[in-house]
Amino acid sequence: MPGLTPSESGGAPGRSESGAAALAQLWSHAGLPQAALQRASCTGTDPVLASSFAVGTAAQACIAAAALAATEVGLLRNAVQQQVCVDMLHAALECCSYFRVDGRAPDIWDKLSGLYPCGDDGGAGWVRIHTNFAHHRDAALRLLRLPQGDATQREAVQHALRAWRAADFEAAAADAGAVVAALRSFDEWDEHAQGQAVARQPLLRIERIGDAPPRTLPPLARHSKPLHGLRVLDLTRILAGPVGTRALAAYGADVLLVNAPHLPNIEAIADTSRGKLSAHADLRSEAGRAAFDKVLRDAHVFVQGYRPGALARLGYAPQQLAVLRPGIVAVSLSAYGNAGPWSERRGFDSLVQTATGFNLAEALAFGSGPPRALPMQVLDHATGYLMALGAQATLLRQMREGGSWHVQVSLAATGQWLRGLGRVDGGFVASKPDFKPYLETSSSGFGELTALRHAAQLSVTPAGWDRPSVPPGTHALEWPGA
Repeated sequence: MPGLTPSESGGAPGRSESGAAALAQLWSHAGLPQAALQRASCTGTDPVLASSFAVGTAAQACIAAAALAATEVGLLRNAVQQQVCVDMLHAALECCSYFRVDGRAPDIWDKLSGLYPCGDDGGAGWVRIHTNFAHHRDAALRLLRLPQGDATQREAVQHALRAWRAADFEAAAADAGAVVAALRSFDEWDEHAQGQAVARQPLLRIERIGDAPPRTLPPLARHSKPLHGLRVLDLTRILAGPVGTRALAAYGADVLLVNAPHLPNIEAIADTSRGKLSAHADLRSEAGRAAFDKVLRDAHVFVQGYRPGALARLGYAPQQLAVLRPGIVAVSLSAYGNAGPWSERRGFDSLVQTATGFNLAEALAFGSGPPRALPMQVLDHATGYLMALGAQATLLRQMREGGSWHVQVSLAATGQWLRGLGRVDGGFVASKPDFKPYLETSSSGFGELTALRHAAQLSVTPAGWDRPSVPPGTHALEWPGA
Protein backbone atom coordinates (compact mmCIF):
# COMPACT_ATOMS: atom_id res chain seq x y z
CA MET A 1 0.00 0.00 0.00
CA PRO A 2 2.61 2.55 -1.07
CA GLY A 3 2.13 6.27 -0.69
CA LEU A 4 -0.03 6.06 2.46
CA THR A 5 0.85 7.62 5.80
CA PRO A 6 -0.26 6.86 9.35
CA SER A 7 -2.45 9.97 9.35
CA GLU A 8 -4.65 8.29 6.77
CA SER A 9 -5.49 5.56 9.27
CA GLY A 10 -7.66 8.04 11.15
CA GLY A 11 -5.03 9.58 13.41
CA ALA A 12 -2.86 8.22 16.18
CA PRO A 13 -4.55 5.58 18.34
CA GLY A 14 -6.10 7.04 21.49
CA ARG A 15 -8.23 6.06 24.46
CA SER A 16 -11.71 4.76 23.56
CA GLU A 17 -14.83 5.96 25.36
CA SER A 18 -16.21 3.72 28.06
CA GLY A 19 -19.28 1.60 27.44
CA ALA A 20 -21.30 3.77 29.82
CA ALA A 21 -20.34 6.95 27.99
CA ALA A 22 -21.14 5.41 24.60
CA LEU A 23 -24.48 4.18 25.95
CA ALA A 24 -25.31 7.68 27.18
CA GLN A 25 -24.53 9.01 23.72
CA LEU A 26 -26.86 6.51 22.04
CA TRP A 27 -29.56 7.22 24.62
CA SER A 28 -29.38 10.90 23.75
CA HIS A 29 -29.63 10.12 20.01
CA ALA A 30 -32.85 8.21 20.74
CA GLY A 31 -34.30 11.07 22.80
CA LEU A 32 -34.88 8.91 25.87
CA PRO A 33 -34.86 10.14 29.52
CA GLN A 34 -31.38 10.43 31.00
CA ALA A 35 -32.56 9.24 34.43
CA ALA A 36 -33.01 5.73 33.01
CA LEU A 37 -29.24 5.41 32.54
CA GLN A 38 -28.91 4.92 36.29
CA ARG A 39 -30.47 1.49 35.79
CA ALA A 40 -27.75 0.34 33.36
CA SER A 41 -24.41 -1.23 34.23
CA CYS A 42 -21.63 -1.80 31.69
CA THR A 43 -18.67 -3.96 32.76
CA GLY A 44 -15.34 -4.63 31.05
CA THR A 45 -12.95 -2.57 28.93
CA ASP A 46 -11.46 -2.71 25.45
CA PRO A 47 -9.65 -4.48 23.94
CA VAL A 48 -11.72 -7.64 24.15
CA LEU A 49 -11.10 -8.59 20.51
CA ALA A 50 -8.00 -7.86 18.44
CA SER A 51 -8.63 -4.47 16.86
CA SER A 52 -7.43 -0.88 17.00
CA PHE A 53 -11.09 0.19 17.17
CA ALA A 54 -13.38 0.16 20.20
CA VAL A 55 -15.46 -2.70 18.85
CA GLY A 56 -16.20 -4.05 22.33
CA THR A 57 -17.45 -0.67 23.48
CA ALA A 58 -19.63 -0.37 20.38
CA ALA A 59 -21.16 -3.82 20.84
CA GLN A 60 -21.76 -3.29 24.55
CA ALA A 61 -23.33 0.15 24.18
CA CYS A 62 -25.69 -0.86 21.38
CA ILE A 63 -26.89 -4.01 23.16
CA ALA A 64 -27.30 -2.13 26.44
CA ALA A 65 -29.27 0.63 24.72
CA ALA A 66 -31.66 -1.84 23.08
CA ALA A 67 -32.20 -3.72 26.33
CA LEU A 68 -32.64 -0.59 28.44
CA ALA A 69 -35.19 0.75 25.94
CA ALA A 70 -37.15 -2.49 26.34
CA THR A 71 -37.29 -1.92 30.09
CA GLU A 72 -38.56 1.60 29.45
CA VAL A 73 -41.44 0.15 27.43
CA GLY A 74 -42.13 -2.28 30.25
CA LEU A 75 -41.97 0.50 32.84
CA LEU A 76 -44.65 2.45 30.99
CA ARG A 77 -46.85 -0.64 30.87
CA ASN A 78 -46.60 -2.02 34.42
CA ALA A 79 -44.43 0.39 36.47
CA VAL A 80 -41.81 -2.30 37.09
CA GLN A 81 -38.25 -0.98 37.05
CA GLN A 82 -35.53 -3.32 35.82
CA GLN A 83 -31.78 -3.12 36.02
CA VAL A 84 -29.78 -3.93 32.88
CA CYS A 85 -26.23 -5.27 32.93
CA VAL A 86 -24.06 -5.97 29.87
CA ASP A 87 -20.53 -7.39 29.97
CA MET A 88 -18.30 -6.11 27.18
CA LEU A 89 -16.70 -9.43 26.27
CA HIS A 90 -20.05 -11.20 26.15
CA ALA A 91 -21.48 -8.39 23.99
CA ALA A 92 -18.55 -8.52 21.57
CA LEU A 93 -18.79 -12.30 21.24
CA GLU A 94 -22.51 -12.08 20.56
CA CYS A 95 -21.60 -9.85 17.62
CA CYS A 96 -19.27 -12.48 16.12
CA SER A 97 -22.06 -14.55 14.51
CA TYR A 98 -20.76 -17.72 16.16
CA PHE A 99 -23.10 -20.70 15.89
CA ARG A 100 -23.08 -24.42 15.17
CA VAL A 101 -25.80 -26.64 13.73
CA ASP A 102 -25.46 -30.30 14.77
CA GLY A 103 -21.86 -29.47 15.69
CA ARG A 104 -21.06 -28.10 12.21
CA ALA A 105 -19.66 -24.64 11.63
CA PRO A 106 -21.43 -23.31 8.51
CA ASP A 107 -19.29 -21.85 5.75
CA ILE A 108 -20.67 -18.32 5.73
CA TRP A 109 -18.59 -16.98 2.82
CA ASP A 110 -18.69 -17.92 -0.85
CA LYS A 111 -15.25 -18.90 -2.20
CA LEU A 112 -15.10 -15.80 -4.42
CA SER A 113 -16.03 -13.30 -1.72
CA GLY A 114 -13.24 -11.15 -0.37
CA LEU A 115 -10.49 -8.65 -1.17
CA TYR A 116 -8.52 -8.55 -4.43
CA PRO A 117 -5.69 -6.30 -5.65
CA CYS A 118 -6.42 -4.41 -8.87
CA GLY A 119 -4.28 -2.99 -11.63
CA ASP A 120 -3.92 0.52 -10.22
CA ASP A 121 -0.50 2.11 -10.56
CA GLY A 122 1.86 0.67 -7.97
CA GLY A 123 -0.61 -2.01 -6.89
CA ALA A 124 -2.30 0.31 -4.37
CA GLY A 125 -5.86 -0.42 -5.54
CA TRP A 126 -8.02 -3.06 -3.91
CA VAL A 127 -11.65 -4.08 -4.18
CA ARG A 128 -13.86 -6.28 -2.05
CA ILE A 129 -16.42 -8.41 -3.88
CA HIS A 130 -19.50 -9.92 -2.24
CA THR A 131 -20.64 -13.14 -3.95
CA ASN A 132 -22.64 -14.94 -1.26
CA PHE A 133 -25.73 -14.76 -3.46
CA ALA A 134 -25.50 -16.39 -6.89
CA HIS A 135 -26.99 -13.42 -8.76
CA HIS A 136 -24.42 -11.05 -7.24
CA ARG A 137 -21.60 -13.51 -8.04
CA ASP A 138 -22.73 -13.93 -11.65
CA ALA A 139 -23.09 -10.17 -12.16
CA ALA A 140 -19.45 -9.72 -11.12
CA LEU A 141 -18.29 -12.60 -13.31
CA ARG A 142 -20.12 -11.21 -16.34
CA LEU A 143 -18.40 -7.89 -15.83
CA LEU A 144 -15.03 -9.66 -15.67
CA ARG A 145 -15.93 -11.75 -18.75
CA LEU A 146 -15.53 -14.96 -16.79
CA PRO A 147 -17.79 -18.04 -16.83
CA GLN A 148 -20.81 -17.66 -14.56
CA GLY A 149 -21.58 -20.26 -11.94
CA ASP A 150 -19.61 -21.85 -9.14
CA ALA A 151 -16.85 -23.37 -11.29
CA THR A 152 -14.83 -20.14 -11.62
CA GLN A 153 -11.96 -19.95 -9.12
CA ARG A 154 -10.44 -17.03 -7.21
CA GLU A 155 -7.27 -17.13 -9.32
CA ALA A 156 -9.29 -16.33 -12.45
CA VAL A 157 -11.00 -13.39 -10.73
CA GLN A 158 -7.68 -12.09 -9.45
CA HIS A 159 -6.12 -12.29 -12.92
CA ALA A 160 -9.09 -10.52 -14.56
CA LEU A 161 -8.97 -7.66 -12.04
CA ARG A 162 -5.44 -6.77 -13.13
CA ALA A 163 -7.06 -5.04 -16.10
CA TRP A 164 -9.16 -2.78 -13.86
CA ARG A 165 -8.57 0.20 -11.64
CA ALA A 166 -10.35 -0.25 -8.33
CA ALA A 167 -12.62 2.80 -8.56
CA ASP A 168 -13.58 1.95 -12.15
CA PHE A 169 -14.54 -1.61 -11.23
CA GLU A 170 -16.55 -0.40 -8.24
CA ALA A 171 -18.56 1.99 -10.44
CA ALA A 172 -19.07 -0.53 -13.25
CA ALA A 173 -20.14 -3.18 -10.74
CA ALA A 174 -22.80 -0.90 -9.26
CA ASP A 175 -24.25 -0.35 -12.72
CA ALA A 176 -24.14 -4.08 -13.45
CA GLY A 177 -25.95 -5.18 -10.28
CA ALA A 178 -22.85 -6.61 -8.60
CA VAL A 179 -21.85 -5.73 -5.03
CA VAL A 180 -18.31 -4.32 -4.90
CA ALA A 181 -16.45 -1.72 -2.85
CA ALA A 182 -13.10 -0.08 -3.57
CA LEU A 183 -10.65 0.27 -0.70
CA ARG A 184 -10.38 3.81 0.68
CA SER A 185 -8.66 5.60 3.52
CA PHE A 186 -10.70 7.58 6.02
CA ASP A 187 -9.45 10.77 4.38
CA GLU A 188 -10.58 9.58 0.96
CA TRP A 189 -14.00 8.58 2.32
CA ASP A 190 -14.41 11.93 4.07
CA GLU A 191 -13.75 13.70 0.77
CA HIS A 192 -16.14 11.45 -1.18
CA ALA A 193 -19.61 12.83 -1.91
CA GLN A 194 -21.25 9.90 -0.12
CA GLY A 195 -18.95 10.23 2.86
CA GLN A 196 -19.95 13.87 3.16
CA ALA A 197 -23.63 12.94 2.87
CA VAL A 198 -23.26 10.35 5.65
CA ALA A 199 -21.47 12.86 7.88
CA ARG A 200 -24.53 15.14 7.65
CA GLN A 201 -26.98 12.40 8.64
CA PRO A 202 -27.95 11.56 12.23
CA LEU A 203 -27.15 8.14 13.61
CA LEU A 204 -30.87 7.59 14.20
CA ARG A 205 -33.25 9.55 12.01
CA ILE A 206 -36.72 9.59 13.57
CA GLU A 207 -39.54 11.47 11.88
CA ARG A 208 -43.31 11.63 12.16
CA ILE A 209 -44.91 10.66 8.86
CA GLY A 210 -48.63 10.71 9.65
CA ASP A 211 -51.36 11.35 12.17
CA ALA A 212 -52.86 8.62 14.34
CA PRO A 213 -54.13 8.32 17.90
CA PRO A 214 -51.85 6.86 20.57
CA ARG A 215 -52.00 3.08 20.70
CA THR A 216 -51.66 1.20 23.96
CA LEU A 217 -50.20 -2.28 24.27
CA PRO A 218 -52.05 -5.02 26.15
CA PRO A 219 -51.75 -5.00 29.99
CA LEU A 220 -48.44 -6.43 31.16
CA ALA A 221 -48.07 -8.75 34.13
CA ARG A 222 -45.18 -8.07 36.50
CA HIS A 223 -43.15 -11.09 35.42
CA SER A 224 -43.94 -10.89 31.69
CA LYS A 225 -41.16 -9.73 29.39
CA PRO A 226 -41.40 -5.99 28.65
CA LEU A 227 -42.36 -6.38 24.98
CA HIS A 228 -44.93 -9.14 25.55
CA GLY A 229 -47.83 -8.56 23.13
CA LEU A 230 -45.85 -6.29 20.80
CA ARG A 231 -46.33 -7.36 17.17
CA VAL A 232 -43.34 -6.87 14.87
CA LEU A 233 -43.38 -7.54 11.13
CA ASP A 234 -39.83 -8.51 10.13
CA LEU A 235 -38.95 -8.07 6.45
CA THR A 236 -35.18 -8.44 6.78
CA ARG A 237 -32.87 -11.07 5.33
CA ILE A 238 -29.15 -10.71 5.88
CA LEU A 239 -27.65 -9.77 9.25
CA ALA A 240 -28.28 -6.29 10.68
CA GLY A 241 -32.08 -6.40 10.43
CA PRO A 242 -32.44 -9.99 11.64
CA VAL A 243 -30.18 -9.21 14.63
CA GLY A 244 -32.35 -6.23 15.56
CA THR A 245 -35.62 -8.14 15.40
CA ARG A 246 -34.03 -11.09 17.24
CA ALA A 247 -33.32 -8.65 20.08
CA LEU A 248 -36.97 -7.56 20.13
CA ALA A 249 -37.96 -11.24 20.32
CA ALA A 250 -35.56 -11.72 23.25
CA TYR A 251 -37.43 -9.00 25.13
CA GLY A 252 -40.79 -10.70 24.50
CA ALA A 253 -42.13 -9.35 21.20
CA ASP A 254 -44.05 -11.54 18.77
CA VAL A 255 -41.80 -11.22 15.72
CA LEU A 256 -43.26 -12.51 12.47
CA LEU A 257 -40.44 -13.02 9.97
CA VAL A 258 -41.83 -12.77 6.44
CA ASN A 259 -39.64 -14.14 3.66
CA ALA A 260 -40.22 -13.94 -0.07
CA PRO A 261 -40.32 -17.58 -1.23
CA HIS A 262 -38.24 -16.84 -4.36
CA LEU A 263 -35.33 -15.13 -2.58
CA PRO A 264 -32.31 -16.92 -1.06
CA ASN A 265 -31.20 -16.72 2.55
CA ILE A 266 -27.89 -17.24 4.32
CA GLU A 267 -27.15 -20.01 6.81
CA ALA A 268 -27.03 -17.50 9.65
CA ILE A 269 -30.83 -17.55 9.59
CA ALA A 270 -30.60 -20.56 11.92
CA ASP A 271 -29.11 -18.20 14.53
CA THR A 272 -30.83 -14.90 13.74
CA SER A 273 -34.39 -16.28 13.59
CA ARG A 274 -34.36 -17.49 17.19
CA GLY A 275 -37.56 -16.43 18.93
CA LYS A 276 -39.43 -15.69 15.71
CA LEU A 277 -42.38 -17.02 13.79
CA SER A 278 -41.47 -17.55 10.14
CA ALA A 279 -43.88 -17.28 7.21
CA HIS A 280 -43.81 -16.80 3.44
CA ALA A 281 -45.50 -14.06 1.42
CA ASP A 282 -45.00 -13.21 -2.24
CA LEU A 283 -45.64 -9.47 -2.35
CA ARG A 284 -45.39 -9.50 -6.15
CA SER A 285 -48.81 -11.18 -6.32
CA GLU A 286 -52.21 -9.72 -5.51
CA ALA A 287 -53.04 -12.66 -3.25
CA GLY A 288 -49.73 -12.33 -1.41
CA ARG A 289 -50.27 -8.63 -0.77
CA ALA A 290 -53.84 -9.23 0.44
CA ALA A 291 -52.65 -11.82 2.97
CA PHE A 292 -49.81 -9.57 4.06
CA ASP A 293 -52.08 -6.55 4.47
CA LYS A 294 -54.20 -8.56 6.87
CA VAL A 295 -51.32 -9.08 9.32
CA LEU A 296 -50.06 -5.54 8.70
CA ARG A 297 -53.32 -4.12 10.07
CA ASP A 298 -52.49 -5.54 13.52
CA ALA A 299 -48.75 -4.80 13.56
CA HIS A 300 -47.15 -2.25 15.88
CA VAL A 301 -43.70 -2.21 14.26
CA PHE A 302 -42.60 -2.85 10.66
CA VAL A 303 -38.89 -3.50 10.09
CA GLN A 304 -37.38 -3.78 6.62
CA GLY A 305 -33.87 -4.15 5.26
CA TYR A 306 -34.39 -4.41 1.51
CA ARG A 307 -32.56 -2.20 -0.95
CA PRO A 308 -33.98 1.36 -0.77
CA GLY A 309 -37.04 1.69 -2.99
CA ALA A 310 -37.70 -2.05 -3.36
CA LEU A 311 -40.71 -2.21 -1.02
CA ALA A 312 -41.98 1.18 -2.17
CA ARG A 313 -42.44 -0.27 -5.65
CA LEU A 314 -44.67 -2.94 -4.10
CA GLY A 315 -46.77 -0.41 -2.19
CA TYR A 316 -45.03 -0.54 1.21
CA ALA A 317 -43.03 2.68 1.50
CA PRO A 318 -43.19 4.17 5.01
CA GLN A 319 -45.75 6.78 3.96
CA GLN A 320 -47.85 4.04 2.34
CA LEU A 321 -47.62 1.98 5.53
CA ALA A 322 -48.90 4.97 7.52
CA VAL A 323 -52.04 4.93 5.36
CA LEU A 324 -52.49 1.16 5.49
CA ARG A 325 -51.77 1.00 9.22
CA PRO A 326 -52.10 4.36 11.00
CA GLY A 327 -49.89 4.46 14.09
CA ILE A 328 -47.22 2.18 12.63
CA VAL A 329 -43.57 2.49 13.63
CA ALA A 330 -41.62 1.76 10.44
CA VAL A 331 -37.88 1.04 10.65
CA SER A 332 -35.71 1.14 7.52
CA LEU A 333 -32.13 -0.04 7.05
CA SER A 334 -29.78 1.00 4.27
CA ALA A 335 -26.11 0.54 3.56
CA TYR A 336 -25.07 4.13 2.90
CA GLY A 337 -27.88 6.32 4.24
CA ASN A 338 -30.90 8.08 2.83
CA ALA A 339 -29.11 10.85 0.92
CA GLY A 340 -26.18 11.20 -1.45
CA PRO A 341 -25.20 9.51 -4.73
CA TRP A 342 -24.97 6.07 -3.10
CA SER A 343 -28.26 6.23 -1.20
CA GLU A 344 -29.75 3.41 -3.29
CA ARG A 345 -26.55 1.37 -3.63
CA ARG A 346 -26.39 -2.21 -2.40
CA GLY A 347 -24.00 -2.88 0.42
CA PHE A 348 -23.10 -5.24 3.23
CA ASP A 349 -21.01 -4.82 6.37
CA SER A 350 -17.79 -6.13 4.82
CA LEU A 351 -18.10 -3.77 1.84
CA VAL A 352 -18.97 -0.74 3.94
CA GLN A 353 -15.88 -1.42 6.07
CA THR A 354 -13.80 -1.40 2.89
CA ALA A 355 -15.39 1.63 1.24
CA THR A 356 -15.38 3.86 4.32
CA GLY A 357 -11.79 3.35 5.46
CA PHE A 358 -11.83 0.71 8.21
CA ASN A 359 -9.94 -2.04 6.36
CA LEU A 360 -7.07 0.29 5.52
CA ALA A 361 -6.99 1.93 8.95
CA GLU A 362 -6.88 -1.45 10.67
CA ALA A 363 -4.04 -2.64 8.43
CA LEU A 364 -1.98 0.47 9.06
CA ALA A 365 -2.52 0.17 12.81
CA PHE A 366 -1.47 -3.49 12.67
CA GLY A 367 1.68 -2.47 10.83
CA SER A 368 1.96 -5.01 8.02
CA GLY A 369 0.04 -7.15 5.59
CA PRO A 370 -2.91 -6.57 3.26
CA PRO A 371 -6.08 -4.61 4.12
CA ARG A 372 -7.48 -5.96 7.37
CA ALA A 373 -11.13 -6.48 8.33
CA LEU A 374 -12.51 -5.72 11.78
CA PRO A 375 -12.66 -8.84 13.97
CA MET A 376 -16.41 -9.20 13.53
CA GLN A 377 -19.16 -7.67 11.43
CA VAL A 378 -19.68 -5.02 14.04
CA LEU A 379 -21.42 -2.60 11.67
CA ASP A 380 -24.13 -5.16 11.02
CA HIS A 381 -24.60 -6.13 14.64
CA ALA A 382 -24.39 -2.64 16.10
CA THR A 383 -26.81 -1.34 13.48
CA GLY A 384 -29.20 -4.18 14.26
CA TYR A 385 -29.33 -3.20 17.92
CA LEU A 386 -29.71 0.44 16.90
CA MET A 387 -32.75 -0.62 14.87
CA ALA A 388 -34.18 -2.23 18.01
CA LEU A 389 -33.36 0.89 20.02
CA GLY A 390 -34.96 3.18 17.45
CA ALA A 391 -38.07 1.03 17.17
CA GLN A 392 -38.64 1.02 20.93
CA ALA A 393 -37.83 4.70 21.48
CA THR A 394 -40.28 5.61 18.74
CA LEU A 395 -42.89 3.18 20.04
CA LEU A 396 -42.75 5.06 23.34
CA ARG A 397 -43.38 8.31 21.46
CA GLN A 398 -46.30 6.75 19.62
CA MET A 399 -47.83 5.49 22.86
CA ARG A 400 -47.58 8.97 24.40
CA GLU A 401 -48.10 11.31 21.44
CA GLY A 402 -49.74 9.26 18.72
CA GLY A 403 -48.72 9.55 15.08
CA SER A 404 -47.15 7.25 12.52
CA TRP A 405 -43.34 7.21 12.55
CA HIS A 406 -40.31 6.32 10.47
CA VAL A 407 -36.89 5.37 11.88
CA GLN A 408 -33.88 5.22 9.55
CA VAL A 409 -30.44 3.76 10.21
CA SER A 410 -27.51 2.84 7.97
CA LEU A 411 -24.34 0.78 8.18
CA ALA A 412 -22.25 3.75 7.07
CA ALA A 413 -23.65 6.03 9.79
CA THR A 414 -22.90 3.35 12.37
CA GLY A 415 -19.35 3.26 11.01
CA GLN A 416 -19.10 7.02 11.44
CA TRP A 417 -20.21 6.61 15.06
CA LEU A 418 -17.69 3.81 15.64
CA ARG A 419 -14.89 6.06 14.39
CA GLY A 420 -15.99 8.65 16.92
CA LEU A 421 -15.43 6.23 19.80
CA GLY A 422 -11.68 6.60 19.22
CA ARG A 423 -8.87 4.07 18.88
CA VAL A 424 -7.56 1.46 21.32
CA ASP A 425 -3.92 1.46 22.35
CA GLY A 426 -2.43 -2.02 21.98
CA GLY A 427 -5.70 -3.35 20.65
CA PHE A 428 -4.10 -6.23 18.76
CA VAL A 429 -2.73 -7.84 21.93
CA ALA A 430 -6.19 -9.08 22.90
CA SER A 431 -6.11 -12.85 23.29
CA LYS A 432 -8.32 -15.21 21.33
CA PRO A 433 -11.60 -15.38 23.24
CA ASP A 434 -13.29 -18.48 24.61
CA PHE A 435 -16.91 -18.69 23.47
CA LYS A 436 -17.84 -21.70 25.61
CA PRO A 437 -18.95 -19.88 28.78
CA TYR A 438 -21.49 -17.88 26.78
CA LEU A 439 -23.05 -20.61 24.63
CA GLU A 440 -26.40 -22.32 24.90
CA THR A 441 -27.68 -25.34 22.98
CA SER A 442 -31.29 -25.93 21.96
CA SER A 443 -33.37 -27.74 19.39
CA SER A 444 -34.30 -25.85 16.24
CA GLY A 445 -35.90 -26.46 12.89
CA PHE A 446 -32.40 -26.64 11.41
CA GLY A 447 -30.99 -29.18 13.88
CA GLU A 448 -29.33 -28.87 17.27
CA LEU A 449 -28.32 -25.22 17.50
CA THR A 450 -25.44 -23.97 19.63
CA ALA A 451 -25.19 -20.18 19.75
CA LEU A 452 -24.59 -17.22 22.05
CA ARG A 453 -26.90 -16.37 24.92
CA HIS A 454 -28.09 -12.77 24.84
CA ALA A 455 -25.55 -10.49 26.51
CA ALA A 456 -28.07 -8.20 28.20
CA GLN A 457 -29.13 -9.32 31.67
CA LEU A 458 -32.48 -7.96 32.89
CA SER A 459 -33.06 -8.10 36.62
CA VAL A 460 -36.75 -9.13 36.68
CA THR A 461 -37.52 -10.79 33.34
CA PRO A 462 -34.41 -12.43 31.87
CA ALA A 463 -33.98 -11.93 28.13
CA GLY A 464 -34.02 -14.96 25.87
CA TRP A 465 -35.88 -16.76 23.13
CA ASP A 466 -39.04 -18.75 23.81
CA ARG A 467 -39.48 -19.99 20.23
CA PRO A 468 -36.88 -22.07 18.34
CA SER A 469 -35.55 -20.88 15.02
CA VAL A 470 -37.28 -22.58 12.09
CA PRO A 471 -36.89 -22.56 8.28
CA PRO A 472 -38.70 -19.88 6.28
CA GLY A 473 -42.36 -20.64 5.66
CA THR A 474 -42.79 -22.94 8.67
CA HIS A 475 -45.68 -20.93 10.12
CA ALA A 476 -48.88 -19.52 8.68
CA LEU A 477 -48.94 -15.81 7.85
CA GLU A 478 -50.85 -14.80 10.99
CA TRP A 479 -50.31 -13.53 14.51
CA PRO A 480 -50.39 -15.86 17.53
CA GLY A 481 -53.93 -16.30 18.79
CA ALA A 482 -55.44 -14.76 15.66
